[in-house]
Amino acid sequence: MKYFEEAKQIWLNYVPKNGQSEVVEGELIRGIEKLRWEAQSNGNANWDEGFEMLASYVLDVLYDDGVFELEALSEIKSDVHTLLTAEFTPYLEDDLYDRLTDRVVEWHVAKEGPVKREINPVLYR
Repeated sequence: MKYFEEAKQIWLNYVPKNGQSEVVEGELIRGIEKLRWEAQSNGNANWDEGFEMLASYVLDVLYDDGVFELEALSEIKSDVHTLLTAEFTPYLEDDLYDRLTDRVVEWHVAKEGPVKREINPVLYR
């Protein structure tokens, strides 16, 4: 991970102990870490619509051509697709999760965040 300290600061400042973040960057990192934990600790045994929503949110936000070049956009799309198709074969390596987290930090810097967001009332993960 290129931006460990920066990601750590986003986590500490914008990810609550429970529930969703009110900041886009916090919610992205929270979602990525929930996806990592579910895969690595549970083998995606609890995979459901909530995890799909988290992965889709990561893609919806980070697939931003105002921030990323075509190569990075392709990588983001591929990484999230890997997560979305990993229900029965969880992705266990850290590289994908770390790469997405680095993209969150890059997005945060480009957007001069933090960026406020509305809590999703149907997301329970």
